[in-house]
Amino acid sequence: MPREWTDRFLAYVTEAPGGCWQWTGYLMPNGYARISVNGERQYAHRVAYETFLGPIPDGLVIDHLCRNRGCVNPDHLEAVTQRTNVLRGVSFAAVRARQVRCLRGHRFTRANTYVASNGTRKCRKCRAAARARSQRRTQGVVHCAAA
Repeated sequence: MPREWTDRFLAYVTEAPGGCWQWTGYLMPNGYARISVNGERQYAHRVAYETFLGPIPDGLVIDHLCRNRGCVNPDHLEAVTQRTNVLRGVSFAAVRARQVRCLRGHRFTRANTYVASNGTRKCRKCRAAARARSQRRTQGVVHCAAA
């Protein structure tokens, strides 16, 4: 990268807590930094990775280890799979994937867990308890034939 390019890039960077290089240029509404390179808009963190660390391997995305989308510090960036990137985050899917117990406190183990048709993990003990409650409610109910 030519020296003037590096100077231009670093002119948009300020140090922030945690060692982040906070982008002071344009931030998209979702918090990601953007820069124009040769007339083409690009994510600044991807430009930083490729400039300071090398090409991004095929099939990988760049994860902000610091969780700061506006950070362009190459030491805070890692090339990972999309799945790894999502699971490291704070999205609903990531939180559920890290969950080790069901809502009633039973551990998710191989023996006590099944995967529902929508891909979510379910607790076998809770399912058995729900079926038992349902059976108790229906016991003793007399079904009358219509006259």
